[in-house]
Amino acid sequence: MDKLKVGIIFGGCSEEHPVSIKSAQEVAKGIDLAKYEPFYIGIAKSGAWKLCDGPGPDWENGNCHPAVLSPDRSVGGLLVLEHGGYSTINLDVVLPILHGKLGEDGAVQGLLEITGIPYAGCDVQSSALCMDKTLTYQIVRNAGIATPKFWTVAANENIDPEQLTYPVFTKPVRSGSSFGVSKVSHPEELLPAVEAARQYDSKVLIEEAVVGGEVGCSILGNELDLIVGELDRVALSHGFFKIHQEENPESGSENSMFIVPADIPEESRSLVQETAKTIYRALGCSGLARVDLFLKEDGSVVLNEVNTLPGLTSYSRYPRMMAAAGISMTEMIDRMVTLALTGKIR
Repeated sequence: MDKLKVGIIFGGCSEEHPVSIKSAQEVAKGIDLAKYEPFYIGIAKSGAWKLCDGPGPDWENGNCHPAVLSPDRSVGGLLVLEHGGYSTINLDVVLPILHGKLGEDGAVQGLLEITGIPYAGCDVQSSALCMDKTLTYQIVRNAGIATPKFWTVAANENIDPEQLTYPVFTKPVRSGSSFGVSKVSHPEELLPAVEAARQYDSKVLIEEAVVGGEVGCSILGNELDLIVGELDRVALSHGFFKIHQEENPESGSENSMFIVPADIPEESRSLVQETAKTIYRALGCSGLARVDLFLKEDGSVVLNEVNTLPGLTSYSRYPRMMAAAGISMTEMIDRMVTLALTGKIR
């Protein structure tokens, strides 16, 4: 039986470029080479696409060739430029292992739709909805799920700091991880925090702080056929939870740790899982996503955010939760490929 040709896209132009490389490295370790023939397509920070030997730390200086995905479905999948011409690699499926802007926001998904190559993960619409936190909140509220109280500040729009009740969080509306996120405890801190968020997006979200612990739910599947991993709980020693901001994240965070399985009551566990699945379906998610919620002292839950291509690094939450449920990286990749090709888990 011929191996499936799998394109693995990593890198990208966003601030999460280094995280994407680390995620792709774990995929490279876990992919079953008896089933799949991987083709690693790295996107440099400059935006250049290159077919390379793998997602190593110094991948751009290795054996690379310029490559592009053909938008012409009659030509084939990947066009590799070399020796004054090009060769074609007909990919069976693509794993877009990209985080943040132009990778998790529907942009690359739109390109893949044009090429006609099946791809893993959420589609254009759900990727775009989940990337824009204000749209996410509006849709989830309509589904009957609580969200934080929030305000949106457009580019060049002024806001009166005295109108708010503190503490609040300021966030770029369309950005990943914790880049540009600030906790604001006093009115005089608000405008600098808004400007910090504007470094990543012209539109800024201000939301009231939710008093409660953060729990995460990893989901794999389409529509009614969903698998959830073990929940995790973020245990903070001080400050607020930041992800992918550490100088050496492999050694752990300076102010947080993850408890897997989450040490919460069984009733709360069921509520978090069912709420996460409701959110996943309401937003039209498919393939995989991580849904993060706040669990309040009264037992109710409030949405925090949805990540449509969560980190897959050695220290990331999503694979850790799946592993705790008995699903290894190798099995995750198998299921992601199957979902992309058939729309459901075999």
